[in-house]
Amino acid sequence: MREVTQILSQIESGDPSAAVRLLPLVYEQLRELAASKLAVERPGQTLQATGLVHEAYLRLVDQDQVQHWNSRGHFFSAAAEAMRRILVERARNRKLIKRGGDRVLADLLEHDLTIDPAADEVLAIDEAMEKLGREDPLADKVLKLKYYGGLSVDDAASTLGMSRATAYRHW
Repeated sequence: MREVTQILSQIESGDPSAAVRLLPLVYEQLRELAASKLAVERPGQTLQATGLVHEAYLRLVDQDQVQHWNSRGHFFSAAAEAMRRILVERARNRKLIKRGGDRVLADLLEHDLTIDPAADEVLAIDEAMEKLGREDPLADKVLKLKYYGGLSVDDAASTLGMSRATAYRHW
């Protein structure tokens, strides 16, 4: 745990080798987090937990946009948020394709014309969370840590530096 915090500080100060040392330490936790997020996605999802972890990790340790990590919990919260954004982007892209973004002339009798409800659900959840974030930013943070970060309300309270009662009130 302490080593993760030290490496996060080294990444923040611009040490390019620190990101390479961090991944083995946090990989399993990130993979479990990714697997839990993908479990609610539609069947046949082409993105696997490993791919989601790698894409989120690259966003988190991007040397061009150095992040400031207050703690290990902050890092995992940011990882959960990065995974959420990746899934929302993929849902938006599927929706664009579904709306004709990659039109190809085809005989309708030869194709199954099913819709992708998972993309609509992901976008609806994202829209609701955006609205919550505007109306109650603390509730939004607690929700993201609990739903996307896989934390308990007590852990979310600790990560956000608020009392347990305040976190439950916002939950």
